[in-house]
Amino acid sequence: MTHPVVTMTDRSAPVTMSAKDARERILSTLAPLNGSGLVALGQALGRVVAEDLQSPIDVPPADNSAMDGYAVRVDDLTGEGSRLPVSARIQAGVFPAPLEPGTAARIFTGAVVPEDADTVVIQEHCQEDNGLVSVEKLPKTGANIRRSGEDIGSGSTVVCAGTCLQPQHLGLLASVGLAEVPVRPRLRVQVLSTGDELVEPGRPLAPGQIYNSNDTVLTGLLERLGCELLPTQQVPDAAEATREALEQARGQADLVLTSGGVSVGEADHVKPAVEAMGRLDLWKINIKPGKPVAFGDLGGVPFLGLPGNPVSVFVTFCLFAAPVIRYLQGRSEPFPDPIQIPAAFDRPAAKREEYLRVRIKDGQLHGYPHQGSGVMSSVAWADGLARIPADSVVASGDRIEYFGFGALVG
Repeated sequence: MTHPVVTMTDRSAPVTMSAKDARERILSTLAPLNGSGLVALGQALGRVVAEDLQSPIDVPPADNSAMDGYAVRVDDLTGEGSRLPVSARIQAGVFPAPLEPGTAARIFTGAVVPEDADTVVIQEHCQEDNGLVSVEKLPKTGANIRRSGEDIGSGSTVVCAGTCLQPQHLGLLASVGLAEVPVRPRLRVQVLSTGDELVEPGRPLAPGQIYNSNDTVLTGLLERLGCELLPTQQVPDAAEATREALEQARGQADLVLTSGGVSVGEADHVKPAVEAMGRLDLWKINIKPGKPVAFGDLGGVPFLGLPGNPVSVFVTFCLFAAPVIRYLQGRSEPFPDPIQIPAAFDRPAAKREEYLRVRIKDGQLHGYPHQGSGVMSSVAWADGLARIPADSVVASGDRIEYFGFGALVG
């Protein structure tokens, strides 16, 4: 598998920038993973289609009945109450003989309409007795017939390249008879967590320690995005250990993702280690939460360094890591468009672009009362993020941008 190549020629970017500008700058340096392979349809959920997929057949393959009723020729009906002998019963799964002139055929939903019939009269408008059917309400010619190719025409594109396959896509592909799908390779991601204070859940905490929730959050997000996860590693706050972990990661992964260690503290070793091994092109973004975000490469392998605070990790993953992953996967839409929803709160202007944890209720956005970068309960409570531009005042009723979590990390 060929790693994406990172090329960044403009080194004069401002020290801080908006999330949108940073995202566009990052994506402009990347290329999707090369290669593709066939997988069985039943194993393709969450995979990204490598090429446009065409239907080899018409769907439906033949004219069929949309309702239970009687297949007739309208010209054989002389008016309401017309009576016709019932010459056949047609169930789904059989190919019928042509309709005998001057007769009706009992037909069931999904069954092929016989040749020479041009209409299906629904059974609610008919009365059958002793082999004769009385048509109580005259239909229009062509009523209740699904035409061949009405849903999908043979040779038409049913799923476009770059689509992340969901259950409905698999059902569509099954309906045209495709048993295998060409997909892009899974993205291999290495997660490194830094911090001597971190303890894995289930172990007792010593004074000064906290539980490592970032690994769990990142693992879940990456699995939801269909990535192949290499075993996560906890890296001590030491320069040599950091370099060794990054060196090992770049030899195995298509993307290296870290949490913590990208600021400018004495114990923040990730930034200088990346610069020594490759290049760090961007590391301050004018957002809240999550200002210290780093992007660069480790000798051709993209690197993304997220902050250490749990909420900042989640938010910056949504804004930067998820689009990077989608782009490397070859998805057609790396980042979703926002929707505009009225705010149910007031918010004073802030110097940084803010991403608030919010929930939709009664058609309005309600903010969690505590928006701190360490308040993980705000993320569990919310169903999305509200974007507040820098230096913008929000008054209740103002329409603001909303990104649902499903759209951000689905």
